[in-house]
Amino acid sequence: MANESLKLEPIGKKYNDEKSGGSPQSPGDDDYDPHLHRNLEHPTSNMETIIHLLKGSLGTGILAMPEAFKNAGLLTGFVFTIIIGFICTYCLHVLVNAQYVLCKRLKIPILTYPESMKIALETGPPGLRGFARMSPLLVDIFLVLYQLGICCVYVLFVAVNVQSVCNELFKVDLDLKIYMLTLLIPFVLINSIRNLKLLAPFSILANIITFASFAVVLYYIFQDLPSIGELPQFAGLYTFPLFFGTTLFALEAVGVVIAVENNMKTPKSFGGLCGVLNVSMVVIVFLYLGLGFLGYWRYGANSQPSITLNFPKEDTLAKCVNILYSLAIFISYGLQGYVPVQIMWETYIVKHLQNTSSKVQLLYEYILRIVAVIITFILAASIPLLGLFISLFGAFCLSALGIAFPAIMEICVNYSDNLTKWCLIKNLLLIIFGVVGLLAGSYSALSEIIVKLGEVPLPLNETSTMAPV
Repeated sequence: MANESLKLEPIGKKYNDEKSGGSPQSPGDDDYDPHLHRNLEHPTSNMETIIHLLKGSLGTGILAMPEAFKNAGLLTGFVFTIIIGFICTYCLHVLVNAQYVLCKRLKIPILTYPESMKIALETGPPGLRGFARMSPLLVDIFLVLYQLGICCVYVLFVAVNVQSVCNELFKVDLDLKIYMLTLLIPFVLINSIRNLKLLAPFSILANIITFASFAVVLYYIFQDLPSIGELPQFAGLYTFPLFFGTTLFALEAVGVVIAVENNMKTPKSFGGLCGVLNVSMVVIVFLYLGLGFLGYWRYGANSQPSITLNFPKEDTLAKCVNILYSLAIFISYGLQGYVPVQIMWETYIVKHLQNTSSKVQLLYEYILRIVAVIITFILAASIPLLGLFISLFGAFCLSALGIAFPAIMEICVNYSDNLTKWCLIKNLLLIIFGVVGLLAGSYSALSEIIVKLGEVPLPLNETSTMAPV
């Protein structure tokens, strides 16, 4: 996932923070259009929104797709990348449409994801209304875990690539944890930046590096392509959930989608058959599909968690790509780390410090930022099998945030007056799909983590469990 700063800002206001003429229990005024009441300082055009979506979804996860195909098989990976991409896109439509209906009922322009979930459950079937009060906390937990998972991968991605280059360049064999330790202070410093505008120029640089490096990736892929008939078309059922978790973690971009839709000049252009979301997701799925297919074709069973680790270590071009990608990911850490800090600080911590001075509040905020970095480093160092760790978070967090929760919201939103039999069956199937993906993906990832942690440490080239996002 990605380095788009739009998703890092708080999205909307809590519904009870703003006076409205509607209520969660009533349809509200049909003449009220939330899109017309958004007060945007810098709204984005359709093309700008597409660019934001592309940047927000095309992170380093695309580099992990060849290994994802290895866990699924060439044909299975090809087909199910398209299927997962379709389901992700559809569920994003469901989420955005459900939020629009709730905003219309409450006569407010924008709602957050956690508050949307709470309001939907309050108006849904009686059996679900008891979960409304705890739902914002549950959504926030999933969001924080998801973002911290991204940060863990970023730490390990940078450390592994720096280790690969430095060990080859200086002919040393230093342990990965030593490189992590040397990187701790820089990561603390970049996560201590409270004003994201300071990171904006560097974020642009990171995007340029990321997209330019794709050309180098393709250069290495198309050298000495083997016979495609030698590759297995189907992999084992046991490893397929790992493919599911990695692909979902890479493709799903709930935070980005909500943020860019909220900031559009013409939000009605977001949906529709040829709308902004569909156009963006077609391009994104095509790129993920292409690199996964071609990368697995080129490297087969030797596909690494990041395809850059398959490049010849002695090549100067490969060293440059590894260092530049590491720089891009390091910059992106400051953006991704902003999200869990903001959720924890704004929603749960600062309200307990209202009677303290601004200096004391600032001190506590910096402590939170430092602790967040230390947590990601501890997890990355203690679980070097982070590809499996991220497959776990992809299956666990995004099966809920990206599939099951939007389906539950649509059932609740339509419960009072527009819940058709087809709508109910469709969303129940999505919920079952999300829950099965969550359980199967989590089980497979946890089982592999337990097995791998009991083995002897792997050399750098065999660290097949570090999958970037």
